Amino acid sequence: MIDWPRVKELKDEIGPDDFGEVVELFLEEVEEIIEKLRSDDRSQLEQDLHFLKGCALNLGFDSFSKLCLSGERQSAEGGAAQVDLPAILDMFEASKKCFLADLPKLD
Repeated sequence: MIDWPRVKELKDEIGPDDFGEVVELFLEEVEEIIEKLRSDDRSQLEQDLHFLKGCALNLGFDSFSKLCLSGERQSAEGGAAQVDLPAILDMFEASKKCFLADLPKLD
């Protein structure tokens, strides 16, 4: 679910203080799009999922990024209405919970 080697690599690259800020910014920005998707707003679904996929990859949310990629491709092919948003939203919540619970163990 979480690519912990990627998370550790990022933390080592930018340092613990900046890493905390990156996590905070990630969660803020992603939550904005997640709220939009919770309301079933698919007006920019391909772009929204592309954004979420990139953010997720940067912070090691591996399973979430894969679902976003799949939804992005489906949307690009004209299937935005068939993208399984509940699965994507559930995976984000599960990934976030796992990430926040296990992050202190990273050191």
